[in-house]
Amino acid sequence: MSYKKSASALRLGVLQASVLLALSSTAFAQSSQDVSTLDKVEVTGSRIKRADIEGAAPVTILDRQAIDASGRVSVAELLRDATFGSFGNWRPQSGSSAQGVSSISLRGLGADRTLVLVDGRRAPYAPSTGTGTDLNTIPLAAVERIEVLSDGASALYGSDAIGGVVNIILRKDYEGAELRYGKGLTKVKGGDTEEASVLFGTHSERGNLLLGASYNERGMVFTRDQIGGKSVGASFYGNNFYYEDDRPGGALPGYACNDPNFYRLGNNCVYNYNAEAANEASIKNKSLFARGQWQINESWSFHGSASYSNANSFGRYAPTPGKVHVAEGSPNDPVPGDGQGAYVYHRYAAAGNRDSFVDNAVTDLALGLQWQASERLAVDFGLRRSNARFKETGRGYIVTPLAEAAIANGRYDLRNPYANPDAVKAFTATIGRDGKFDIAELSADATLDLFDMGGGRSVLAFGAEHRKETYADIYDSLSEAGVIAGSAGNSAAGDRTVGSAYAEWLFPIAGNFDITAAARYDRYSDYGSDVSPKLSIRWQALDGLTLRASAGEGFRAPPLTSLYSARSFSAAPISDYRTCLGVGYTSAQCGGDANGDNIADGRQDKTVGSYQVDSYSSGNPALKSEQSRQYSFGLAWDATNWLNLTMDFYRIKIDDRIRQIEHQELVDFDNRGIALPAGTSITRRPNGALREINTAYANEGDLDTRGVDVNLRTRFDFASAGRIDSWLQISRVLEHTVTDGLTHKDRLGWVGEPDTRASLRNTWTNGDFSINWNINHIGDQKNPAKAPSFGFLAGGPETRVGSYATHDLSLTLNAPWDGSITLGANNLGDRYPELITYRGRPWNFNLYDAYGRTFYFRYTQKF
Repeated sequence: MSYKKSASALRLGVLQASVLLALSSTAFAQSSQDVSTLDKVEVTGSRIKRADIEGAAPVTILDRQAIDASGRVSVAELLRDATFGSFGNWRPQSGSSAQGVSSISLRGLGADRTLVLVDGRRAPYAPSTGTGTDLNTIPLAAVERIEVLSDGASALYGSDAIGGVVNIILRKDYEGAELRYGKGLTKVKGGDTEEASVLFGTHSERGNLLLGASYNERGMVFTRDQIGGKSVGASFYGNNFYYEDDRPGGALPGYACNDPNFYRLGNNCVYNYNAEAANEASIKNKSLFARGQWQINESWSFHGSASYSNANSFGRYAPTPGKVHVAEGSPNDPVPGDGQGAYVYHRYAAAGNRDSFVDNAVTDLALGLQWQASERLAVDFGLRRSNARFKETGRGYIVTPLAEAAIANGRYDLRNPYANPDAVKAFTATIGRDGKFDIAELSADATLDLFDMGGGRSVLAFGAEHRKETYADIYDSLSEAGVIAGSAGNSAAGDRTVGSAYAEWLFPIAGNFDITAAARYDRYSDYGSDVSPKLSIRWQALDGLTLRASAGEGFRAPPLTSLYSARSFSAAPISDYRTCLGVGYTSAQCGGDANGDNIADGRQDKTVGSYQVDSYSSGNPALKSEQSRQYSFGLAWDATNWLNLTMDFYRIKIDDRIRQIEHQELVDFDNRGIALPAGTSITRRPNGALREINTAYANEGDLDTRGVDVNLRTRFDFASAGRIDSWLQISRVLEHTVTDGLTHKDRLGWVGEPDTRASLRNTWTNGDFSINWNINHIGDQKNPAKAPSFGFLAGGPETRVGSYATHDLSLTLNAPWDGSITLGANNLGDRYPELITYRGRPWNFNLYDAYGRTFYFRYTQKF
């Protein structure tokens, strides 16, 4: 395998980790154990319970001990460190349309291609996005372990499992009571954490019951308090004007530019947005949960679970910016007498900041009956209802037509914007969104022992599911109409029913060799059906050495938001040669070549500036599903009773990607004479200038990625000196090629897409005392020398971001009164990410945080 340009960096990192392992003898390993002594359990990636230590599917397990040792207070923050999240994960960002959401993206394929399960059942999507599960609504206190299947699994679980599966297993058997409280203090002001939980559990020979409540929060962090925030922001949307022709403009005449956060920069009056805005939204989660099981008789048992989670978020953006045309003769005309008026880039600071309040709530109820029909047949009947609710309120927004009218008649004075508060109130609005994602599900699952083979009993698992999904994300009417400055609406609503049937068949050919075949059929009421097959092979070549391989196909159903999003307006900035000519510039000014044009190659980056064009976007009811093919192979080696190694290679190819086509991309299609995707269109004026662009979601483009995962675990017992466990994880992406319209590019290693993530987790335990030392590593990134013709390239050509590592250290003491005390520090070295503007943020929020060093303590009392 070719490791490309940063292979030396990886080798150095592995060497350093190996030295650490040798010196500190720190990691975690599975000791050898006779399979016959193990209870059979069902592990993510198979419906068949087995006693094998290593199965045919690569599954990584984070148990409760690893969760506690991480020092994290939420499921979202815990999974943010996962090496499988190659290019990072979405987290709460102040002012974004998904402000209160945290998600997980395996393999860099996106949260919409990563399936999240709770106890093996599909978790609801976040209503504010319509795709991906909001991890903030899953209480960490209720989690027993997290299983990550790093292999495609549509053959078992259906849609969205292209990149893998995250199965969050909740606590079941617990005896006694537990109280927990923790507090974290960040170096950066505002990001402090707090956690609290209470658990009560009891069990008998016939059943068990668990009750619990939890709370966790992280505070809001203002831009001014984080890295880069102390530098003064400079937005041209302060109080500046410019002419409709090419004459220079500047600060608005007659305005002193000395109101709070306004200041002069050269000839312009700019606004310091860093003084008011927040980078990171606050998040508070409150949860109640209960689960239990009761053995009715020898053949029947009942199980049920119920939970309620409420996550609140608060975010703040700087006051609304807006561009307004001031007509000739208006009291606000900055250049009276020229006969044409002017445009003004204005900051509506007198209206106050834009504040966003988000409330997410999830209620989940599941009931089931298990029937042991015979020694060979077991059946599980399930009924489940999950309701996710979303509500957002935004304050301090501007109704553009009303503001323009007040500016035109002089009631709102651009030269003295704070003079008339009543005028400001008249065009300031409170906006809102309401959403839901509901799942109603019926299921029946069975396992049947069939016949004996050379390696044991052949087992068939099969079942059927029926579920209904109902989705809505409704914006207020003003946002949806596109008249709110600083915000836009794109409502969507729809529902679907899904019928599924699956089968998984284990063939133990010999004692050391088995084959598993699986297939699933899914029928969606709104687009059609898919069949997903998979074949897995497991061969125990030697005692302690297991070889495994699998190949299969997967799919991703069109999200309801992509199918049914309402048409919404924007004024997209477009670069276009024919529009440049149409507004009066010459061919040379528009970047024309010797032939008098520059559209032969479809590139539009040489024209004079960009032009705002009436642009619309909408859903596409004609979408079909994405299709994927994937295979993996690897090994699991219990080399000794203190050393365990797993290594797995994967490749995933996705065709007919579902994506929203960019407005600029459609213009480039048009200039090349390429047929536009279905549901999109472009209209031009008689002079060739763009009149209107309509884009939509489409099945267009493909993706090809491959990589390797390495897990090295060790365990050393020093008798009276204690025991040291270590776990080294390395996830290496070898290729990540994306085809979008006219471009085919290997994005691997670009800023935001590192090829390497690694972690080293170490625990020393001696009696009632333990020390945890965790290292998290993110590889370096560098952009190509030339930017793509369209699309996003953070930081510009040849921008480089260095490798990044943080160290977490904690000490835990188990007290004789059944209490435990933990003191720790995350990011002990106080590392901060590089300031590279990424998708409108001062650094890459998906990969890094900027809390600085965080000291925390946690106390747990058991009864």
